[in-house]
Amino acid sequence: MMSLLSALHDHPVQQFAPGELLIEQGDCTGRLYILIEGTVEVAKDGVTVTKANEPGAIFGDLAALLGVPHTAAVRSLTPCRFHVVTDARDYLESNPSVSLHLCKLLARRLDAVNHYLVDLKQQFAGHDHLGLVDGMLDMLMLRQPRERVTPKRLTLRDPESAD
Repeated sequence: MMSLLSALHDHPVQQFAPGELLIEQGDCTGRLYILIEGTVEVAKDGVTVTKANEPGAIFGDLAALLGVPHTAAVRSLTPCRFHVVTDARDYLESNPSVSLHLCKLLARRLDAVNHYLVDLKQQFAGHDHLGLVDGMLDMLMLRQPRERVTPKRLTLRDPESAD
């Protein structure tokens, strides 16, 4: 973990007081926050999803990687310090060691979700209303990521003109 934090030594450090909001769900900041010390709460749609206090925990990663608004809110529970990366996407593209660290974190999250869904399937085996869980598990386990295709602007040409 110290190697990750040392790789970020040239990025600014920002402090947050208890109760302060780092990331607002739905905002587009383009930033990554890498926890140095403290404890935060992650909430989606007002529901607490997790609490984190491990140095090196990264927040803002899904928005940066997917090019979407932040998918959850992050609030400090104790005094916190973070390294702040302002252009997250470019930084991840040019720093393989940080990207690998993030890949490992994302893989751990996905593994935990898979275990949770399998546990749900086992607990509710034989109940017809769990088709959604089956579908979600299949999607997580089997679906390959799709690239988003941005349509190009078409320009109309005069059919009378020669190429």
